[in-house]
Amino acid sequence: MFWISAVLGGDQRAIAGLHNGWASKQMTGTEAINIYKHEIARSNEVLAEADLDAPPRWWPPAFVFEAPPLSDGREVLFRVLSETSVHAGHLDIVRELTDGHQHLVVE
Repeated sequence: MFWISAVLGGDQRAIAGLHNGWASKQMTGTEAINIYKHEIARSNEVLAEADLDAPPRWWPPAFVFEAPPLSDGREVLFRVLSETSVHAGHLDIVRELTDGHQHLVVE
């Protein structure tokens, strides 16, 4: 919602809906999955229309995100991919520590 819909797409609904993700309202797993699926569909719509050579359509004020603006849509996508890979790696470590199994071992 933040990087694709708000920053890349300038979607006013997404911008208005931004909040501290660590302080989200409680919800069921089903509600969380439905929101996630909705945001995936919206992200796909934004990406289908995005000009990746153009600058982001919105940049958050410093009190929301203290970093200089990214120069174009490709940088925004790279940020999404790098953050996703980092967080997926964190979850994989937790899973390995929990079940003791490594699913992919690169020698």
